[in-house]
Amino acid sequence: MIKSKYGNRKKAVIVLADGTVVNGEGFGHVGEVDGEFVFNTGMVGYVESITDPSYWGQILIQTYPLIGNYGVNPEDFESDRPKIRGFVVRECIDTPSHYSSVMSLPEWLDRESIPGISRVDTRMLTQKIRVRGTQLGILKVYYEDEHVDADSLLEKAERVQDPNKRNLAAEVSTKRIIEHEPAKRNGLLTVLIDFGVKKSIITNLLTLGFKVVQVPHDTHLDRIMSFEPDGVVVSNGPGDPAILDYAFKTVSGLIEYGIPVFGICLGHQLISLALGAGTYKLKFGHRGQNHPCIDIETGRIYITSQNHGFAVSRESLEGSRLKLTHVNVNDGTVEGVRLEDKPVFGVQFHPEASPGPYDAKVYFERFLKLVERNKGRN
Repeated sequence: MIKSKYGNRKKAVIVLADGTVVNGEGFGHVGEVDGEFVFNTGMVGYVESITDPSYWGQILIQTYPLIGNYGVNPEDFESDRPKIRGFVVRECIDTPSHYSSVMSLPEWLDRESIPGISRVDTRMLTQKIRVRGTQLGILKVYYEDEHVDADSLLEKAERVQDPNKRNLAAEVSTKRIIEHEPAKRNGLLTVLIDFGVKKSIITNLLTLGFKVVQVPHDTHLDRIMSFEPDGVVVSNGPGDPAILDYAFKTVSGLIEYGIPVFGICLGHQLISLALGAGTYKLKFGHRGQNHPCIDIETGRIYITSQNHGFAVSRESLEGSRLKLTHVNVNDGTVEGVRLEDKPVFGVQFHPEASPGPYDAKVYFERFLKLVERNKGRN
């Protein structure tokens, strides 16, 4: 049992809006948060997941039972700090063993004011979400001598607002324009529209030699064009893409200019919306590192890393200018689209896959070739 620096033991409780109450041991920050409970099936990469802006507004459940064993290394961060609301694990290790660890998971979450709960049946919670869909609720961490009124927490849980009704991307996007210089330039510049971008997406673009100009989510089309970009990347991010009407109007304008556009996750959804397709909320989302996707044009299967709660409607592609390119093997959902008459494509999965399989990193190279071809280099 993890204790506070004062010697008091930490307890914790989950209360879902459907009336489910789960008690466990607390770690991290003493406090109360609400949000959308989701699960991730990855066996590793908890640091990357915790700092992934796509989890903004969510309380993350790890299905792998042992979390924290290799500690925390800031080099694994996908953003400046944790973006989850709370953390749920079967067993939390507070004595990590890894040469790169600078602190334990409980210590880090305490510093960052993120509450966590352990010693709970994460399998039961995951099964509930798979059957009933993502759940709204409350996670509370408290000292054992504190009285907790479960009835009061249940009343609060029933009133929790769905975070997806907010513009979550606006809350995690950069507030200023940032220029990133590669170690070795290829002479090409890409504008990255930041809806909650992961650091490793920027790293992959820099590795290919792009100069990257990272701009806020609501940057006007004219401002983007003022950089004279050779290509544009529309990033991943949290929440419901349909809320971002201003964004898919911007993307539509970029497409009509004929600039190569590459969308990742939320960016893929925004490209689809910009071209007349629709999106919908998945029952429990895709969050993990081993999701198989098939490239229907080549028949190749890619094992991919994914983190999203919304998807493009396959039926809505009929009548749009988009061609379906990739499908999720597990459930048949849309995983990729492209335009036949413009240099535009998007993938629902994460080709940067940090951590995770490297299969899909080829799509960054595909974007580079598309940009080069558009400039007449090939």
